Amino acid sequence: MGAVLIDIDGVLTVSWKPLPGAVAAMERLRAAGLPLALVTNNTSRTRAVIARRLADAGFPVDADDILTAPAVTAGYLREHHPGARCLLINSGDVRADLEGVTLVEEGADEAPDVIVFGGAGGAFDYPALNTAFRHLQRGARLVAMHRNLYWRTAEGLDLDTGAFLLGLERAARVEAQVTGKPAEAFFATALHHLGATAAETLMVGDDIASDVLAAQRAGITGVLVKTGKYLPETHRAADGTPDHVIDSFADLPDLLGLADPAPPGNRPG
Repeated sequence: MGAVLIDIDGVLTVSWKPLPGAVAAMERLRAAGLPLALVTNNTSRTRAVIARRLADAGFPVDADDILTAPAVTAGYLREHHPGARCLLINSGDVRADLEGVTLVEEGADEAPDVIVFGGAGGAFDYPALNTAFRHLQRGARLVAMHRNLYWRTAEGLDLDTGAFLLGLERAARVEAQVTGKPAEAFFATALHHLGATAAETLMVGDDIASDVLAAQRAGITGVLVKTGKYLPETHRAADGTPDHVIDSFADLPDLLGLADPAPPGNRPG
């Protein structure tokens, strides 16, 4: 395998705490020299902040290794809606990753051209959703960074954007343009970032639909981990079969046939 794409939440960490064996597994991938990118629908933190949190937890990564849904969304908006006035509804501050996007506040003199949904949380209250609904009825476009239904936290599963997006699409009779996973364009951007082809790349995720099967439709080998948001019933009900299923990210180096690191006493030097 020539390159690896890795989801973060539920694969490497839960509530930013490393899952057992995840740091050591990442170190083995680094030691093998495999090109890798951390691809995430996380919409609450910038690439720089995510990199710092992961590095503080022991993962050998930096901001250049991370590709987020907000960063990809910014590219989409610059290309398809240049100069558009965008109203962002998102829990968390990711403005630093929305370079080149004109963001407006609700109540601005001119109505927004595009409603941009990020990650769910306190910002997804009735006034915000109803405001989005009214702008969509007026003709604004709808762009969503993802349509995940839920994610795993230390307290359990929490509702995410997709749970609200489905109702808004139906009420406003529109369909959102999704820019993060599972959009094929997201995976194409990740492959371009690594300079790798789909045939030589592997995607590791805990979401069978958005991570694994979506990657497989893009020609990438899919690996499902039984951590994070993984649920046996979701696995059974899926409309496809992962190429590989492993218990956790800690098992990935063995799946790839990577050599075990040398014991301390046998290391050169």
